[in-house]
Amino acid sequence: MELQKFSYDNKLPKMFAIATITWGAVGMLLGVIAAFQLAFPALNFSEYLPNIAFGRLRPVHTNAVIFAFVGNGIFTAVYYSLPRLLKTSMWSKALGKIHFWGWQTIIVLAAVTLLMGFTTGKEYAELEWPIDVLITVIWVIFGINMFGTILTRRERHLYVAIWFFIASWVTVAMLHLVNSVELPVSLFKSYSWYAGVQDALVQWWYGHNAVAFFLTTPYLGLMYYFLPKAADRPVYSYKLSIIHFWSLIFLYIWAGPHHLLYTALPEWAQSLGTAFSIMLLLPSWGGMLNGLFTLRGAWDKVREDPVLKFFVVAVTCYGMSTFEGPMLSLKNVNAISHYSDWTVAHVHIGALGWNGFLTFGMLYWLFPKLFKTSLYSRKMAGTHFWIGTLGIILYAIPMYWSAFRSYFMMKAFTPEGQLQYQFMDVVQTIIPFYVLRALGGTIFLAGVVLMIYNLWKTAKQGSFVEEEFAEAAALPPKYQSPKGSFWHSVIERKPIMLLGLSLVVVALGGLFELVPTFLVKENVPTISSVKPYTPLELQGRDIYLREGCYNCHSQMIRPFRYEVARYGEYSKAGEYVYDHPFQWGSKRTGPDLARIGSKYPDSWHFNHMYDPTSMAPGSIMPSYPFMFDNILDISTTNSKIHAMRKMGVPYPKGFETTANDDLKKQAEEIVASLKNDKIDIPADREIIALIAYLQRLGTDIKVKTSSTK
Repeated sequence: MELQKFSYDNKLPKMFAIATITWGAVGMLLGVIAAFQLAFPALNFSEYLPNIAFGRLRPVHTNAVIFAFVGNGIFTAVYYSLPRLLKTSMWSKALGKIHFWGWQTIIVLAAVTLLMGFTTGKEYAELEWPIDVLITVIWVIFGINMFGTILTRRERHLYVAIWFFIASWVTVAMLHLVNSVELPVSLFKSYSWYAGVQDALVQWWYGHNAVAFFLTTPYLGLMYYFLPKAADRPVYSYKLSIIHFWSLIFLYIWAGPHHLLYTALPEWAQSLGTAFSIMLLLPSWGGMLNGLFTLRGAWDKVREDPVLKFFVVAVTCYGMSTFEGPMLSLKNVNAISHYSDWTVAHVHIGALGWNGFLTFGMLYWLFPKLFKTSLYSRKMAGTHFWIGTLGIILYAIPMYWSAFRSYFMMKAFTPEGQLQYQFMDVVQTIIPFYVLRALGGTIFLAGVVLMIYNLWKTAKQGSFVEEEFAEAAALPPKYQSPKGSFWHSVIERKPIMLLGLSLVVVALGGLFELVPTFLVKENVPTISSVKPYTPLELQGRDIYLREGCYNCHSQMIRPFRYEVARYGEYSKAGEYVYDHPFQWGSKRTGPDLARIGSKYPDSWHFNHMYDPTSMAPGSIMPSYPFMFDNILDISTTNSKIHAMRKMGVPYPKGFETTANDDLKKQAEEIVASLKNDKIDIPADREIIALIAYLQRLGTDIKVKTSSTK
C-alpha cells in the first residue's frame, strides 16, 4: 500500500505551551497576592488601587488559572497529540491561529473587565455577555478544527485520549450555553435569566462540571497520552479505559447539587447530587489506577525521571481529590466543609497537584521534543518537583486546620446556651493559617519560576523543529471489524457517533435535574411578602456585585442551631425569587449577610465600609473609601428596571419613568438618617445605594432576631 507524506506542525503546540507557562505564572502570582491580602488587609491598597482589592482580584486569579493556564495546557496537548494519534496534519493551520489569538484575547479581556468591576457575579462564569459570545465563537472554531482533523485521519480507531477530548468539547459547549443565558442591560452589564434557587442549581451544575469537563476530563486525555509516552509503556487496561470514560462522563454531570447541601434547594435535588457524587468514586479511582498501573515495571525509571515524578504525584492528587469530593458530598461532612477553608484546600489539591503537576510534566517532556535537544537540567526539574510538593503541602494543611478550627469555634455554645465566640474571634485565630497558606503558594510559585528558567535554557540550547515530516497509509474507504473484536471498537472508529453518544450521556443528568426545578412550581414556593428591590437597592446590589462581595459573604443561612443563633432564621427558597443572579456564595471569609438588614443603623454600615475595623475590630475586610466619592450612575436605572420586568420581576407598568424619582427619595431618607448620627454626605454617592441594599437583606419576612454577631 502506498504511503502518503504529511507533516506535524509544531508551531501551534509551541505557542500554546508558551501561553500556558506565561499565564500560569501570572495566575499563580495573583493567587499569592490574594492570599497575602487575606492575611494582611493593608495589602488591598483600597484607598489607592481599588481595582486590585481582593473582591476584584480573586475572580481574575481563578479565571487565569482555570481558563488561561489549564485552558492553554489543554490546547497544547490537543494540538500536539491529536495529529500524531490520527497520523495526519491538523485540519486547518489558519483556524488554529485564530483559536490561539482568540483565546489569548479572551483572557486579556477577562482580566481587564474583571478588574474594572464588570462581572455577572456567578462564580467561574463572571465574564460579561460580549466575552461569553466570543468564547462561544472561539470554542466552535476549536471544535471545527478538531473534528476536521479527526475526519481526515489515517488511523481508523480513536485512541482513548481522543474520547476524553471529544466529550470535554461537547460538554463544555453545553454548560457554557445554558449557564450564560443572560439579558444584556448595556455593553458590559447583564442579568442572569435565572433567579434564586433555579440560578443556584444552574450555576453549580455548570460550576461543578466546569471542574469536571475543563479541569478533569481533558486532562485525563492528556494523562492517557503523555504518561505512557514518558514511561514508554502501553496503557495498563483498555477495558478499564472504556469503563472509566463512559461511567465518568455519565455520573459527573449529576453531582452539581452537592455544592448546595442544606440550602434552600429542594431536598430531592440535594439527595440526587449526593448519590451520584458517591458513585463517582469508582470511575475516578478506576482512572487513577489505570494511570498508576501503566507505570508497572517502570518504578526504577520513576525514581530517576523528573517527568514521571510529576506525573505520579499528579495522578495521586487526582485520586485524592476524587476521593475527597464524594466524601464532601456526604451531608455530615459537608456541614463542616461548606463555606470553609476545607473547600479551598480541596480545590487546590486538584489545581496545584493534578492540573499543575501534570502540566509541568508535559512541558518538561515536550520542550526537548519541540527543540530537538535534551532537558537543560534534570536536577533543576527534580528540585522543582520537591519545591512544588512542599508548596502544595504547606498550602493545603493550614487550610484543613483552619476549617476544623473555625467549625468547632463557630458551633461552640456556653453552658447558658449562648454562642461562645464572636465571628471576629474566629477570624483572628485563623489568620496564622492564612499566612502559612500564602507562604505555601509563594514556594509553589518559586518552583514555577525555576521551571520557566529551565525550559528557556532548554529552548535556547536546542533548535526548534517547525514541522516534523511523517508518512502513513491512507484510510481504506471500507472497513470490516475483525471477527471477535470488542463491541466498543465500533464506536471508536465513528467519531460522530462518539460525539452524539457523549452528548446524550452528559445531557441526561442536566435534564433530570434542571427541568423539574423550572417546571414544577412546588420546587420554588413563593412568599407573598417578598417584594422586588427598589431602584436604589437594585443599584446598590450591582455595586455589591461589582466589588466582588460575594467572594467572602454568603446569603444563605443553613438550618443549624449555631447558624440560626448567629445569623438569624434559616433561609427559605421563596426569598430569592427576584435575585438575578443568586447570591448564596461558596465561602465565608466574612459573616453571612442574609439577615443583615435593619440589624444595624445606617451609620454602622457607613463607618464599616469606610473603615471596617472601626465597627468590627480585627476585621480583615478591605475598606472602600472610593464609594464615598463616586457618584451613583442613575442613567442605567431605566434599562435595569426594564430588564428585570422582562425576566418576570413584577414592577408596575411604566415604573421606569418614575424609578429615579423613587431612587432619590429613598436616598434622601438614608441621608437624613445619617445626619441624625452627625454624618453629612450627598445623596448621590454610591455608598448610599449600597447601604440601601444591605438594609433590605432579609427584611421581607418576619424572622427571629439573632442573639449575637
